[in-house]
This record gives sequence, structure tokens and C-alpha cells, in this order.
Amino acid sequence: MSEPIKKVVLAYSGGLDTSVILKWLTDTYGCEVVTFTADLGQGEELETAREKAEMFGIKEIFIEDLRDEFVRDYVFPMFRANALYEGAYLLGTSIARPLIAKRQIEIAALVGADAVAHGATGKGNDQVRFELGYYALNPDIKVIAPWREWDLNSRTKLIEYAEQNQIPVPKDKQGEAPYSTDANLLHISYEGKALEDPWVEPDETMFTRSLSPEAAPDTPTIVEIDFKGGDPVSVDGKALGPAALLERLNDLGGANGIGRDDIVENRFVGMKSRGVYETPGGTILFKARRAMESLTLDSGAMHLKDEIMPRYAEAVYNGFWFSPEREMMQASIDLASERVTGTVRLKLYKGNVIVTGRKSPVSLYSQETVTFEADTVYNQRDAEGFIKLNALRLRLGKKPTP
Repeated sequence: MSEPIKKVVLAYSGGLDTSVILKWLTDTYGCEVVTFTADLGQGEELETAREKAEMFGIKEIFIEDLRDEFVRDYVFPMFRANALYEGAYLLGTSIARPLIAKRQIEIAALVGADAVAHGATGKGNDQVRFELGYYALNPDIKVIAPWREWDLNSRTKLIEYAEQNQIPVPKDKQGEAPYSTDANLLHISYEGKALEDPWVEPDETMFTRSLSPEAAPDTPTIVEIDFKGGDPVSVDGKALGPAALLERLNDLGGANGIGRDDIVENRFVGMKSRGVYETPGGTILFKARRAMESLTLDSGAMHLKDEIMPRYAEAVYNGFWFSPEREMMQASIDLASERVTGTVRLKLYKGNVIVTGRKSPVSLYSQETVTFEADTVYNQRDAEGFIKLNALRLRLGKKPTP
């Protein structure tokens, strides 16, 4: 029989699920619970989480502002890879999990806890992401995943349990239980309810970070983003820290109907799921960074990055942030990114991000070489030998076989 749990650090949002888990942990395990709430820019009043934890009699409560660390050490490195999962998803939920897992393990060591707990369901990716992070950082930690243990196996039962235990149940604008959401500075996701049918269009009232493209202004917004050594450093000439910069791009993107995506994706656990995402600032940043790379990266390095990207995105999506292969890929990506310096100008208009200019002090673009006018640096006759050598195997391949 395994040893009893004495003290557990719970990743606690203060929402319905983790509030139920907090009560359930104390009832089921009789252990001391420590709550950890990370401010990753979800836009909620986190003192509410403290008040709820205190209501449950929790003595050790950690609420930490991790916004700059999140963007600097997780979002920006991932964007250096231009990571898109299955060609569409900017990995907003995925990239937040390793930081939360890291701080949980650090807090567990600080308070002498022998276990950690999370609120991810047994059907989703987050259980994998959290736990791979836990075990990578502390192989001996005990993990409690209530959704895999309890009999509250539906949203209806969860709400009934909450009401029986005087746990407040949030309501949406229609007075119903809200969509399942995850929010941070990079994005907000929506799942469940009517969205479980992939044919049903999302209701406009659901969105919180962006206008619809139809409601966006008729006049475009022009924005310039400066990059240095691979990362964005200023917007419209104003230097900003990592979190403030992404927040500024979120404001600009949201006001122009940018960043909505409706995706059916393949979960790591094997099923397909439908999610709707708002990633306004990330969508702008992704487009701008690609434009900056087009000017500053050697073609071989750029194409190799594109080959690595799907493997990198899959590693992040599946929860392998702390794996050797992700770190190896990151090292090569970061080396290439050292050249990504300069300015990109974009036009934001009714859901579109349009690149209108790019410049760099380390640009590899040579106007005198590429010009259609007369030049003295490129001998067009050289192309004949180049083509014939590349065609050699094709021509030989057409020879009749004996």
C-alpha cells in the first residue's frame, strides 16, 4: 500500500473545477493543501482566488505574477521556432503548462510537500503536459489527478457537488455554466457546450478579446514592430518589456478583429477535439516575425527551421518542453535567430495582418543583385551551367534501359 499523502501543492485558478478539487482533496486524502495561482495574464482578479482558498481554510497560499517570465522564457522562444501545431494552432494553452508545472515543483520543495495536483481531465492533453513537466523536474514526486480518480465524471455532476458544498458556480451572460476556457497573455480558448458539434458556428457573445472582423474599424491600423536578436523589443518605436509588448499587440489585434481560429485538432491522447481560440497579439507577432526572417535568414537556415518546426510544435503540444529533443531543437533555432534584427511594418484591417514593409541593418536582400534593370554583379549566362548540372540526373533518368 502506498504511503499516505501529507501535503499537496494544487495548481489553483479559483474557478469551479479547482475549487471543487480543493474541497475534494481535503475530504478524500485528509492532507494539507497548498494553493498556487499563477498570473499569466489571464485578465482575472486573482485576489478572488486567495479569498476562496482562505474560505476553505488554506494556510499557505501562493499567488505569483509570472507574466514577464511566461512571455520571455516560454512564448518568445516558441515563437522563434514559428511553431504552429497542425498548421493552425499557436499553442497558447500548451506553452503555459511547463511554467506552471515548474513553479509547482519549486513550491513543493519550498514547503515540504510530497505531492502536486492539477485540474486537467482524463480526456485532455493538459494532464500529460503537467505530469511530464512534474516528472522531468522531480522524478519522485507524487501526482494527484482528481478527474482520473473521482466519480464526478461529467460537468453536471461537478456542478451538483459544488452546489452541495456551497461552492459558487459561475454563470455566463445567459445565466448558464460558462464554456470551458483557458486564458493567458497569449490566448484564450473555448471548449464544450455547443462547440462540441464542429458544425455549429460559435456564438458572437462568447468572444472576449476581439471584435468580429465585420465590426472592426473601416480604417486600417498601421503598426511597426522592432526585433533584436530574434525577439520583438518595441512597438511603434516604444520599447516594451515582454509582457507589456504582447499586451499591446493584443489590444491592437483585438480592436481589428484579428486572431480568431476555429480548429479541430488531434489530441495527444488520441481523440479529435474542437476548440475556438483568440490569439490577437500572437497572430500579429507570428506574421511579423516571418517577415523579419525572410529578410535576415540565409535560405538554408530558414528552410531547415521550417523542417524542424512541425516536430518542435508537436513536442510543445504533447508536453515535452523539458525534453532533450526540444532543448536540442531550441539551441539550433536560437542560433539562427541571432540574425533576426530589424523592423517590420504591418497593416491591421478587419481580421487581416498585412505586411507592408521590412528593413534590417543585417539584411541579406541585395537590390543590386535582384534588380530587373542592368547590373554588374550577376552574369545571367552562369544560369545555363547551373540548370544543366541540376538537370543531369533528370536527363539520364529518361535514357532507355537496355
